[in-house]
Amino acid sequence: MNKSQDNAAKINAIAKTGIPFLDNKFLEYYKNQTKNVKATNKLIWVNPYSDLHYLYTRSFYLDKYPLSDTLKKATKLYLETAKKDWLKYSLYEKGLAALTLNRFGENESAKKIIESLKETASNNEDWGMYWIANKAGYYWYQAPIETHALLIEAFAEVNHDTRSVDAMKVWLLKNKQTKNWPTTKSTTEAVYALLMQGTDWLSVKDNTIIKIGNEKILTKKLAENEKEAETGYIKLNWEADEIKKEMASIKIENKSKVPGFGGVYWQYFEDLDKIKSNSAAVLSVSKELYLKKNSIKGDQLEKITNNNPLKTGDLVTVRLVIKSKEDMEFVHLKDMRASCFEPVNILSQYQYKDRLGYYMSTKDAATHFFFDSINKGTYVIEYDIRVNNSGEFSNGITTIESMYAPEFSSHTKGIRVKVN
Repeated sequence: MNKSQDNAAKINAIAKTGIPFLDNKFLEYYKNQTKNVKATNKLIWVNPYSDLHYLYTRSFYLDKYPLSDTLKKATKLYLETAKKDWLKYSLYEKGLAALTLNRFGENESAKKIIESLKETASNNEDWGMYWIANKAGYYWYQAPIETHALLIEAFAEVNHDTRSVDAMKVWLLKNKQTKNWPTTKSTTEAVYALLMQGTDWLSVKDNTIIKIGNEKILTKKLAENEKEAETGYIKLNWEADEIKKEMASIKIENKSKVPGFGGVYWQYFEDLDKIKSNSAAVLSVSKELYLKKNSIKGDQLEKITNNNPLKTGDLVTVRLVIKSKEDMEFVHLKDMRASCFEPVNILSQYQYKDRLGYYMSTKDAATHFFFDSINKGTYVIEYDIRVNNSGEFSNGITTIESMYAPEFSSHTKGIRVKVN
């Protein structure tokens, strides 16, 4: 007996004992619920947390372990209630209800749930098909990855809607690009949905043509970098002496119906004062310096320009404005500091300001900010520094980047600071 057969035998042994046990527990629960119900055909309340999960689990074993007459009568009442109440369910529970109803022969009701889900979904060329309401929360059913994977299964099984399934798979991949799948369960569910549902995305090979400048990527360059098994992932690097001006133009052509995604980023050395800002990215940051003055009305901020140079002892407020066009996780912001500035707060600590939580770490040449997550929106971070030297200094740049995907990064321009 090979390993696969051994595992199947163990699973069958568990099911042989587990299914009758669950059936008996469900019947006990059903009898307790219906004690005070006068009419036998009256609808009973279905607890989505447990009842739907039992029926969903039981639906996998209907042929091998047929329902008894008593169990058929009990499940019929629960299914009738689910057909009536599904509009009140969460996204996850709707997917669970659609799959369960479909497997128990209630195909029309299952299709109604799928059509409703399709009408409330958002469709985007870049992000595929998804639900805005599918957000992480306190309750077990507020798990975005598990919910999305279950809905993929429901669309594939109930309506055989391959087009919608493929669009939903795009969202899963894009989500992974800048986020962490938080649990082994979410990762397992997502991988299962990607591999087992919709079009086979692993069947197409060498379907992408990449041109850098006027030349295709050379076969030699591809041969030097072995592709990752199955996914076709490949990472290419160019040394400084290989870079040409024409390579700033990149053309990518997908020859198949199967989508793919990747990123391009260029790392190089440049004088800090010559760096220009890059603020049109998905994730961007801008920086401004303000002179903080005391007045009768309290602290006032005056923007620092070349016309109003600083003097030793001045208190300066650094204002960083972060803009994110998408939800992201694990982001690093590095704010360089001119040598004439000394931080007021030198202690590294966790802070929460302007709906944003981050760990702030002060180092010799820069202040670092580490974000577990940044939701879509605009945020302002401010902190104070003190002028301690006179002269003209380079204030460096401020850089923000996704630790998961280096193509999502941005920086400010290099600026100079004059202190009299």
